[in-house]
Amino acid sequence: MSFLRNLYYLLSPSMRLVARRIWYFPSDCWDNITGKRDSMVPPKGMIYVGSGDFTERGNDILDLLVKYAGLMPESSILDIGCGIGRLAVPLTNFLNEKGSYDGFDIVKKGIDWCNKYITPGYPNFRFLHIDLKNDLYNNKTETEARSFVFPYKDDIFDCVVLTSVFTHMMPDDVDNYIHQISRVMRSGGKCLVTFFLVNDDILKVMEQENTSFVFNHSFGNYLLMDKSVKEANVAYKEYFLHGLYDKYGLKQEEVYYGQWSGSDNGVSFQDVVILSKP
Repeated sequence: MSFLRNLYYLLSPSMRLVARRIWYFPSDCWDNITGKRDSMVPPKGMIYVGSGDFTERGNDILDLLVKYAGLMPESSILDIGCGIGRLAVPLTNFLNEKGSYDGFDIVKKGIDWCNKYITPGYPNFRFLHIDLKNDLYNNKTETEARSFVFPYKDDIFDCVVLTSVFTHMMPDDVDNYIHQISRVMRSGGKCLVTFFLVNDDILKVMEQENTSFVFNHSFGNYLLMDKSVKEANVAYKEYFLHGLYDKYGLKQEEVYYGQWSGSDNGVSFQDVVILSKP
């Protein structure tokens, strides 16, 4: 783990957001002066989801949804952990008037930005702030994800997407979310979800340190990169997840192992799993 990552994890969740604003302040000021930043793209200092170019990464996720999860312009989609609109922005040019987008996130600043800059021009895009505890993003509440009931009716979404969400959640939380996904997704619907998956082959790769991410702390069904900030990076044993899929009536259609563990054929940095509801 890099020195900068260790230093970043020493900060509180709120201070991590402040640190990012400070780090990117010169760049954001220059973009404002020159008018280089598109109004549908948040300032770099506000972007707290993932790495890489905001627009390119959003388009990449949309491409994965179309190719592997059957997303159509008229689909109803639920974006769990929607962040600050990385996927929502390209979807504004993809979904038609029959389609709909719902997203929720635990970081209020991201949801506030989406409601200010996206929803006014696209009323079929709805964003909710859900105040849940997470030691990477939010420690100002004691409400846990394991008891959270998604605020949506049963069987209403054609597609559900979670990018780098279960990589920041504990097993009981993942169990509940998979239950909720099964509940709100229509029969025939598909879910695209990313993980750090662990099996015997990947464990061997990590033991040889042939991967950019190493999870040294094992707790049975899951592994952590950092014990002090548990939800910073969480990897899951595949057999554990398969048990949850079976438990809640979901079927794993495909798995595409990611570049993080050395896969030459990875479609993304993290592992991509496609689930369906028969």
